[in-house]
Amino acid sequence: MKRGPILNSRAAGFSLVELMVSVVIGLLAVLFATRIMTGSEQTKDAALGSSDSMQNGMLAMFSISADAEQAGYGLNDPLINGCDTRMTDANGYQLAPAQRGGVAVRPLAPAVIEPGGAGSDRVTLYAGSASSGTATLRLTADYIGGTRIDVDRVPFGFRRGDVIAVVPEKTTGAGCALAQISNTPEDLPGPPALQYLMIGGAGLRYNSGSLGAAFTGGAARLFNLGPEAGLAFHTWSVEDGYLRLRATNMAGAGAASQAVADNIVSLKAQYGFDTRAEADFVPEEGVQVGRWSSDMLDADGDGVSGGAGDYQRIAALRIAVVARARNPERPDAKGACSATLEQPTVFASEQPQGVAAAPVEVEVEVEDDPIAWSCYRYRVFETIVPLRNAGWRPSA
Repeated sequence: MKRGPILNSRAAGFSLVELMVSVVIGLLAVLFATRIMTGSEQTKDAALGSSDSMQNGMLAMFSISADAEQAGYGLNDPLINGCDTRMTDANGYQLAPAQRGGVAVRPLAPAVIEPGGAGSDRVTLYAGSASSGTATLRLTADYIGGTRIDVDRVPFGFRRGDVIAVVPEKTTGAGCALAQISNTPEDLPGPPALQYLMIGGAGLRYNSGSLGAAFTGGAARLFNLGPEAGLAFHTWSVEDGYLRLRATNMAGAGAASQAVADNIVSLKAQYGFDTRAEADFVPEEGVQVGRWSSDMLDADGDGVSGGAGDYQRIAALRIAVVARARNPERPDAKGACSATLEQPTVFASEQPQGVAAAPVEVEVEVEDDPIAWSCYRYRVFETIVPLRNAGWRPSA
């Protein structure tokens, strides 16, 4: 009988050892591929987070610095700048509080910083919009209340709806008031008829019906801050990871702040004071920063911190915004994050040259965020904004 060919036993398939080796090689390949994909995703997340923080931070900084550049327009007369001011707004906006020699005041000035320590500051910037700059009149009769203010000349440049500031001439910085014109000044008969402005009335926002302070005829002035719609009183703050704005000229933002940019975790600001001796301080010839401070100082040396003269010594603002990435990075195997190991520090550089820095370490943790602050990456934006209107003012 003829026998068939004898088959090799290995031709029947893989051995167990070969199969195990193949599985191990496959698992290693999957492991390497997974690590490559994970690394790629982490790199992508970091890049996207950096892009997000860059965009948000730039938007926040641009918005605030644009306000700061305009701050003080129409408020740069020494009689107004730093004046403790009465203002009631039907839409709910309030002037920023401050301390003056231990007493609470609400100064009308280009900038008012409410320090937040390691937390975020609140920064308020004021600007008028009168096309005539600082058109002014003098009161000719005592004002003790009511809706009529007698003035010394034809109120040229004043119109119905304009916002006015009434300030004493003898005591700089004390007892000012805002109101809104309710009559039509151009309809008044000319001299020798008495000239006057009316305040208060239906549909007017500011101090409707009364100034809320008394003024002496012949010893008080009235300044035009411009139309109501252009009055730019802005308060910037950071809450729950959002840059927020309260504003007199933004609908719905008088009483409650509105979100401007997200993933902003800190806003810090410092005053740049001109600390030269009184004899050398001639703002009409230019102002210069001699000291940075997060708090109000006795910059004019009169013994009172936060006086009107101190606000008139503010030459610039130093502003910092801290933005964070939108998405946190994953913690390690032990549950710890290492994306950011230290809280950011701002204002650490000496600027301008020769002026000592006043560095501040900021707290970037967002309240009620279940994710640790160290899981996020942060980007710090800083700028110095000269208050150009501080020097463009009439002599006292």
